[in-house]
Amino acid sequence: MAVSAGGLLWWAEQPITLRSSPLDFRIAAGSSLRSAITQMREAGIEINPTLLGWLARAHRADTAIKAGSYAVKEGTTPHQLLDKLLKGKVTQGDLTLVEGWTFRQWRARLDRHPDLRHDTQGLSEAQIIERLGLTAPSLEGLLYPDTYLFDKQSSDLDLLARANRAMQRKLEAEWAQRSGGLPYKSPGEALIMASIIEKETGREADRELVAAVFVNRLRKGMLLQTDPTVIYGLGESFDGNLRKRDLQTDTPYNTYTRPGLPPTPIAMPGQASLRAALNPAASDVLYFVARGDGSSVFSRTLDEHNQAVNKFQRGGK
Repeated sequence: MAVSAGGLLWWAEQPITLRSSPLDFRIAAGSSLRSAITQMREAGIEINPTLLGWLARAHRADTAIKAGSYAVKEGTTPHQLLDKLLKGKVTQGDLTLVEGWTFRQWRARLDRHPDLRHDTQGLSEAQIIERLGLTAPSLEGLLYPDTYLFDKQSSDLDLLARANRAMQRKLEAEWAQRSGGLPYKSPGEALIMASIIEKETGREADRELVAAVFVNRLRKGMLLQTDPTVIYGLGESFDGNLRKRDLQTDTPYNTYTRPGLPPTPIAMPGQASLRAALNPAASDVLYFVARGDGSSVFSRTLDEHNQAVNKFQRGGK
């Protein structure tokens, strides 16, 4: 097949034929130009592979194809398509993973996202941990809450790996700037505390005082007595109503029956909770109770605390 330079340039400016418009396609990492053309044709781009190869070589670009997800629409020319591939003008999806959510909630959101490839589907949490190359009893707390951008149809495992690396970086940075004398044996224990603070804090301004309450309790050997850990231990059996018998039923996460921190985090904490866990307020408070408006009342003694409970939770009785 012989084509003059002028003919090639003319062809390069003619609209390509698409099976549908807009049309999404993906170029796998490490693809050669020939492989990329095959992937595009299989996706529904009707383009002459020989001419596109000549056009790429004419631009000395036959080895510079960028992997990723792309979208083309009706009227796109071979020249515009090649430019998109060379500059890596990929299409992206986004996913917001929320502070305070559990891994179960995160996974449900991942599973519903239409722009991800669901490689974790059917895998247990232990199998996902293995695929990520981690050694941990659970993924709870190990993923950093944020909005993540990703190439469409990339793997949900890749996104989980990014979230894990982000949490490792954040925790290491906050651990390096921690206050002295904290009752944690490791960054992992600080992460557990941060997850409790995340679940207990309704107002940003209270976060460091909430941290102070729990840190002071650990120092004194007092029970943490925090409801969110009990709820986490109940798992899917929790119906939204925490009862007295729940507080009295022993589980590894019941901080009313067991001293110290629970065995794992109970949610995914954000950076503010990490920072509060490692830099609590300089205060001797040991108790707090919700006012009902999102804020809390903090007390140093049990008598003060009981008065606050009577005022804000029992209507002054």
